[in-house]
Amino acid sequence: MHWLVEPWSFQFMRDALVAGLAAGMGCAALGVFVVFRRMAFAGEAMSHTTLPGLVVAQWQGWSLSLGALASNLITALGIGLLSGRASKGRGVREDAAIGVVFTGMFALGVMLTSLGGSWRDLSHLILGNILAVEPGSLWFMIGSALAILVVLAALHKELELTSYDATYADLIGIGSGRARLLVLALVAFAVVSGVQVVGVVLTSALLISPPATAAMFTRTLRPMMVLSVIVSWIAVVGGLTLAYHADLPAGAAIVGCSAVTFALAWAWRRMRG
Repeated sequence: MHWLVEPWSFQFMRDALVAGLAAGMGCAALGVFVVFRRMAFAGEAMSHTTLPGLVVAQWQGWSLSLGALASNLITALGIGLLSGRASKGRGVREDAAIGVVFTGMFALGVMLTSLGGSWRDLSHLILGNILAVEPGSLWFMIGSALAILVVLAALHKELELTSYDATYADLIGIGSGRARLLVLALVAFAVVSGVQVVGVVLTSALLISPPATAAMFTRTLRPMMVLSVIVSWIAVVGGLTLAYHADLPAGAAIVGCSAVTFALAWAWRRMRG
């Protein structure tokens, strides 16, 4: 019991726990729609396209969270504009649009990094540093998570319908294109809240692994969202505890615990047939 309780006697570990739970809640709940809509590549793209905004924000001494958010919103708009009319033959496929915007924004981030300093100066952005989260960033994560949950609750029927049958949703006046753009914008907020926790490289794991694990136990969206959040919280608590005792990078430990949880769920499903 002492082994489990000891890490939380330190204030920085308690702050890290709150940050991880907030980021995990927002990412895991939204991730259900990301997985259901087969937009996992979008989550991966968003996590990398934060880089230009992070670099510029660090140069200017601005809030890193706001810099990352601005970069991601530009990405979401670019993807939405390029792929918005793909079904009518006047746009490009969404995966192609994501690929173009993703690589372009990430390349911009790399060039800005080379102009402004070394990779070592930005290592905390690439890999995350949940143990050094600042109060302002912590409140931003909590606010982002709550905002995501409020939007998902208020527009649950519309998002669910456009996820199941986009054609029918368009016929009855619920624009699937607008719903897709909304999901992309929410992904931007979720990714920004996750960057401080696990960094640019691993943020997409918070969006994908918990919902993918939850999908092995239920195919109904609301129970899947609840279970996804629970899985993400287990990964956060387990990862932080493991990082404290084994002196491991906290972000990588959280993602590793999430991956192990998925592997155990997959093995359980295989044994159950």
